[in-house]
Amino acid sequence: MRWRKTLAGAAVAVLAAGVVTASGDNSPAYADVQTFVDSKTASDGKQYWVKNHLTPQAQTRDSSGERKKWLLVWAGDENIADTLVKDLKNLPGSLTGGLGKVTNALPGPDFLAVIDATEGSPDYGKVVNTATVGPLVENEPHHMQYVWHKGDTIYAGALFAAATYAFDVSALPQLKLKGISLPTNTLGGSVPDAYWTLKDGTAYGTYMGGPVVPGPYVYANGQTVVGNGFAGSPGSLVRFDQTGKVLSQVSAATPQGDDPKLCANLPRLGAPSCANPHGIQAREDLNILVTSDYAEPRNIILDPVKAPSPYLRRPTVRTWDISDRNNPELKAVSYLQNGPRSDPADPLHQESRAVMETTVTNLPGHKGAFAQTMQGGAVHYTPDITAAEPHWYEVFDDGSAGKAIHAGNDSNGGGSNGGWIQTSPDDEYLYRAISGRGKGALGPNDPGTTGGVYVLNIEKLLAAGTSFQCRIDTLAEAQNGGSEADCPSLAGAVPINPGTPAAGPHWGAYDNFELGSDGFYREITSPKRIAVSNYFVARTGLDGDHKVNVVKIGPNGQLTLDTSFKDEFSGQVGVNFNRKDWPHGPFGNAKPHSELFVVADADVK
Repeated sequence: MRWRKTLAGAAVAVLAAGVVTASGDNSPAYADVQTFVDSKTASDGKQYWVKNHLTPQAQTRDSSGERKKWLLVWAGDENIADTLVKDLKNLPGSLTGGLGKVTNALPGPDFLAVIDATEGSPDYGKVVNTATVGPLVENEPHHMQYVWHKGDTIYAGALFAAATYAFDVSALPQLKLKGISLPTNTLGGSVPDAYWTLKDGTAYGTYMGGPVVPGPYVYANGQTVVGNGFAGSPGSLVRFDQTGKVLSQVSAATPQGDDPKLCANLPRLGAPSCANPHGIQAREDLNILVTSDYAEPRNIILDPVKAPSPYLRRPTVRTWDISDRNNPELKAVSYLQNGPRSDPADPLHQESRAVMETTVTNLPGHKGAFAQTMQGGAVHYTPDITAAEPHWYEVFDDGSAGKAIHAGNDSNGGGSNGGWIQTSPDDEYLYRAISGRGKGALGPNDPGTTGGVYVLNIEKLLAAGTSFQCRIDTLAEAQNGGSEADCPSLAGAVPINPGTPAAGPHWGAYDNFELGSDGFYREITSPKRIAVSNYFVARTGLDGDHKVNVVKIGPNGQLTLDTSFKDEFSGQVGVNFNRKDWPHGPFGNAKPHSELFVVADADVK
């Protein structure tokens, strides 16, 4: 994979941390924008920064004096790198006449958008700050952690740049940069994906791709692994301190490698590996961390987009002992099983394929975890992640929620393109976002499906412990839900972009804060809102509509779209990241990948 270019000739030296000035780069759509730059020296001796662009609406209180809640969205600038080579000729303007004529094609800064998420606020849904990062461009901003708690650093990954940003959000709506991890700090892995914060403020991150240089790599713990290069295999697990400094890095590979029949690599490895960790969650009280293997990333983010082998998408989940926080020990590699709709002629859409995400349970009496497959379109469960070799079972098929999401959908979960999955803090519900199946994914006559959000009640399943009976082992159960009494039941569903195939949400985050009678926010265990973003990776074809929506969670898990969360320019439901102007200037369309509900430290008790 080629290295991404940095801004040539950037005048880094003149950026002084803490300087507030009137901005000259904002557009007429955003008047009176104030800028604030915070920079840090990275391990390469160079300056990296975050530049805030604060609108007049960037206030800590609304007009009634109520403290504000914020939605932070990690977004990338849309540019020519998002276009497949074969499609360049279709860009607006003329490439031969100069890139300046191509609409929105030139690289621009990536940013954290700060959106007013205070229900009832006159500025609800408005972008009040875009905190741009530099000097790196074309980062392809990807994931942050799954949930934010007071005092946490926000860790944000750059998929293409192989960098991890550490942000200080204690004084929102303004941000500061705590530090940055560069590719040279994580030579044992590449393509950072997701993060899980620990109670001490540190975090683990999954680096899905292999060591930067092909061949043998020796980790600090003495482990030697042979990889096939940047964005290849095997990936690694990295621990960061609160400033983004790397504390440790260990390989996700096993010494003997993984099943050669199920785990392909390009180029081939002597020890075949499925070790491409994507999702990550931990139970600190159990000293167990779970990661899910998704795919060898170079075959997702580069041409050709369609992987030449379905076995480059992974069927594996890894459990780790994190008793020694700086030296996680890989305990087990579990292979998910195929289900009743498994078609030997179409291994890409078998229920075990492409284990994108995993989520743990939360309460002390529970030890289970869930894993979901993106191409496989299924939800799998293990009752005990502390077991020496956890076994996972399919307990729900995305096809069972198809009709509830949209009447025009079929009941086939294959190729549902599910992404985000998360248990509620009280372990009552399981939240799930799916983009929907693309037109033609299962054959030339396949119309595709509408994506959306659905919620499962998982109380009976968890209460059954290791004696649970739920198994999705018939086609009828795959299409209609499990027949056993303890199977998850569909509680609510809502479409996003109804009638448009594969344009639903990829990612989401629940709102874990509620305003108390004293005017301060507190964490809650029964969220009442979810924010979702409709974008995956442009080069895969799952480009979405670049909107961020809010979904309300009602009694018993029922879902409704929040129609009051509207774009400030179009007035349409959902904040649209396809726009000409931003607080940081007329940079055009942007790609919102992940989001978090966050409150300034002073406003949380």
